[in-house]
Amino acid sequence: MSGPAWVQGHGVDATADRCPGVPLDIRPFLLTKSKEGVILVAMMTSRANDPIALLREAGLRVTDTRVAVISALGDLPHSGVDAVMSAVSRTLPQTSRQAIHNVLTDLTHAGIARRIEPAGQPGLYELRVGDNHHHIVCQHCGAVADVDCVTGHAPCLTPSTTSGFDLTEAEVTFWGVCSTCKAAQAEPAGASAP
Repeated sequence: MSGPAWVQGHGVDATADRCPGVPLDIRPFLLTKSKEGVILVAMMTSRANDPIALLREAGLRVTDTRVAVISALGDLPHSGVDAVMSAVSRTLPQTSRQAIHNVLTDLTHAGIARRIEPAGQPGLYELRVGDNHHHIVCQHCGAVADVDCVTGHAPCLTPSTTSGFDLTEAEVTFWGVCSTCKAAQAEPAGASAP
């Protein structure tokens, strides 16, 4: 028995014997292979392509603003309120900044979106949830990119002591210089002037 259509065609045969204990109706996730075997990965593209279904599955009321915010996050992952506001205002110009804040909070609480807070930056939002990924941030321009967990499973890191806490995940932020900034630094001074 092979898995449902959303699993097929992604290089994984999601049969019960290959993925014991993993229900096949865990939408909107994708079964994929990693160093640790078959794992779940959030399907970012399909999540943004059907915001109405996402809202309904989460038990949230479908509104134009919520649909527009999900679409904006699909197009602009790792965006702050200003970028989301700008994208939403193109189609819904009367939308208030407070409405954007409210929707982002609702989506985060419902598990549709995730808020990250790299040091020195305002909160950023993304639709990639439910997996154990981390982020890398450019120290020059602030660009953010996803980094898959190197161990393949949560919590990815284990502290020397948990002080009585049950450890569930580690949020890791890597810092570096993106390729665009690196290229700009390598350019000799005045090279781009005519």
